[in-house]
Amino acid sequence: MALIKPFKALRPKKGLEDKIAALPYDVYNRKEAKEVVANNPLSFLNIDRAETQFDDSVDTYDPIVYIKAKEILERMKEEGSFATDNKANYYLYEQVMDGRAQTGLVCTASVLDYMNNVIKKHENTRADKEVDRINHVNVTSAQTGPIFLAFRNDENIAEIFRRTKEKEPAYSFISDDGIKHTSWIIDDENEIECITKAFAQKDAMYIADGHHRCASAAKVSMMRREEAKVIDESAEYNFFLSVAFPDSELMIMDYNRIVKDLNGLDEETFLDKIKEVFEVSKKPYDEAKPNHKGQIFMLLKDEEYVLEIKDAYKSEDPIKGLDVSILQDNILGPVLGIDDPKTNNRIDFVGGIRGVKELKRRMTIDAKVAFSMYPTSIEELFNVADAGLLMPPKSTWFEPKLRSGLFIHEI
Repeated sequence: MALIKPFKALRPKKGLEDKIAALPYDVYNRKEAKEVVANNPLSFLNIDRAETQFDDSVDTYDPIVYIKAKEILERMKEEGSFATDNKANYYLYEQVMDGRAQTGLVCTASVLDYMNNVIKKHENTRADKEVDRINHVNVTSAQTGPIFLAFRNDENIAEIFRRTKEKEPAYSFISDDGIKHTSWIIDDENEIECITKAFAQKDAMYIADGHHRCASAAKVSMMRREEAKVIDESAEYNFFLSVAFPDSELMIMDYNRIVKDLNGLDEETFLDKIKEVFEVSKKPYDEAKPNHKGQIFMLLKDEEYVLEIKDAYKSEDPIKGLDVSILQDNILGPVLGIDDPKTNNRIDFVGGIRGVKELKRRMTIDAKVAFSMYPTSIEELFNVADAGLLMPPKSTWFEPKLRSGLFIHEI
């Protein structure tokens, strides 16, 4: 059973939500983050990326950075930019991008469920990336960036969502990138109980995005459990901030690849090698994307190709059958010599939100070949996680990104 619970959210003062809400901390590099906060002193990046308050001689992970984050959060609370709700609620958070809406439940999910694999992962985490968020959460005593969870669609939960969205929203604004953000408060105790019970009937939830934030929250929880004289299973540090979405509303975008050389091969030899596994046809595709599983679009020199995986190389295995695995196992590894895409500097990854235009642009700068992929499906993600397996790097790209600063969970 999946354990979730309502919480007393620390939220922006009405009228400040559009100024405070920020993209996740890891979307920006340091220079970009400094530009954002210079133009918007209320941006939550001031807290999420507090190194922006110092000159570049101060290391991003210096202990004073996390102390500064806590200072800014406390100051904004004192000034009234944030206030804590007086009772534990659930919240709805809807995002509309290009006419497509996704609505998730803002809640806190159980750290023990994460550790016991009720909340399932599909990616590995890196210890060095975890340390930053461990320090941030521990020093601020606040979880500031929600974990993006997915669950299999549930009609009882969907009905509560529908009723809630008929009410007056707590927030509604359009961010600079054109995405509409709307939230509602679920404070009726009967509905809160119904939601909690509905999730308790679920065997699993899935991390869609935010593996490092989730791992960090779990480690802070374990630290605080060790420090506690008496273990309180209901303590806020045993739960982490989440937004849980039904799978029916989620869309995974393609995650594309560019490679900076052909591993010493000329174009003709390269094509001959991949024709052993793929049906290859020359076909201009402009801004189109692959339209079915097993199809890959390729840019090579001044030509455009469609690659179709031959039947003999298809697989029902939840990992080997992924399109990103088909590319890795049959072209990137054996032909181009990229055995570990996580560490090889000859490969780069381009999120689908940037489109084929970005692949074409990179072909004029530093790429010798580019691949436009068919997106991994949410069901494929579930299958991998259910099998206890891990996806290859850069298999999924979720849009729109959840904003930080709209809901904060104090621990």
